[in-house]
Amino acid sequence: MVADPMAGQTNDDPRRLRGLLDRARDLAREHAVPSVVLGLAAREGDSSFPEFVAFLQSALRVEDAIFRMTRERAVIHLADLDSGRAEEVFGRLITDFSDEFPSMTAPDFEVRYFEVKPGLSELRVRDVLTELFSGQTVH
Repeated sequence: MVADPMAGQTNDDPRRLRGLLDRARDLAREHAVPSVVLGLAAREGDSSFPEFVAFLQSALRVEDAIFRMTRERAVIHLADLDSGRAEEVFGRLITDFSDEFPSMTAPDFEVRYFEVKPGLSELRVRDVLTELFSGQTVH
């Protein structure tokens, strides 16, 4: 039996998401460094999603972060990248996950990108989550 890495864990504290977005905004504002916030969603009950989130926690850089919203949704902050580079990095992470866990089905997640660009004055949680998850369907 495979252990569920998210079993018995609660979702992350919502204040942590506010902190993650504040960090992205501060990097953009104070250092003119773009960041990307990804919305990652899986089908309900997708058994590979918690495994993928656990993999990401070990594969991402120290300056990046993951916020678990629900068992099937997460927000990922990739610091010091624009949208194009974030797509490349995320594609490589999915490939690395598939290579490391070949017995699992290939990840089939919905991914949306929100670039936090220099000059942004305000970054509201509600606006970012709406951009990342509104109308999102996982096929």
